[in-house]
Amino acid sequence: MITEAETLPEDVVALKEIIKERQVYVHILEEQVRLLKAKLFGRKSEKSEASEEQLQLFDEIEATPPEPKEVNVPAHTRKRGGRRPLPEDLPRIEEIHDIKEEEKICVCGSHLSRIGEEISEKLDMVPARMQVIRHIRYKYACKNCDGVEGAVVKTAELPPQIIPPGMLAHILTSKFVDALPLYRQEKIYQRIGVELSRATMANWAIQAAQKCMILIELL
Repeated sequence: MITEAETLPEDVVALKEIIKERQVYVHILEEQVRLLKAKLFGRKSEKSEASEEQLQLFDEIEATPPEPKEVNVPAHTRKRGGRRPLPEDLPRIEEIHDIKEEEKICVCGSHLSRIGEEISEKLDMVPARMQVIRHIRYKYACKNCDGVEGAVVKTAELPPQIIPPGMLAHILTSKFVDALPLYRQEKIYQRIGVELSRATMANWAIQAAQKCMILIELL
């Protein structure tokens, strides 16, 4: 690249080519500086952080040392206490496990009698389940006026409502409390067979905010 002013060519076309080369060179330098700044001072992307966290999940079992089953106490050894009991208010589903009928016979020939039971509990989770609320409005008409022009027909009115409260509360809590964006919620609903667009959820959030303005103004 020509750098000395006295060695520049007199031809205009040649000068333009030199300027183009200089601009490309400057652009490359600017891009390199931008990338270096991004590496030094830029924040990691959400995707890369998520990938690192996902990889750490597979290492968690190996990284965590196994808990000893026994604790040595001066003068004697005792077993560790069991885990905390599961909350009593959780619903229970009982699965009965019994021995075979032929195993209920003692070696002496008598039938064994049940003397008790051993219970162990394991925590399980039921995935999110959608439901549909059907609003059925009864219609009434006068059979005596059937076929007469202007016959009276009455239909029950819908109660004041905007969105089912359970659905709205779940969407807003997931977004503003659990930091779950609407586009991620959209994918979650798709996995359970429900097409609910982020635009629809955004409109619901706007409607809820508008309905709350009266209360906000009073506060």
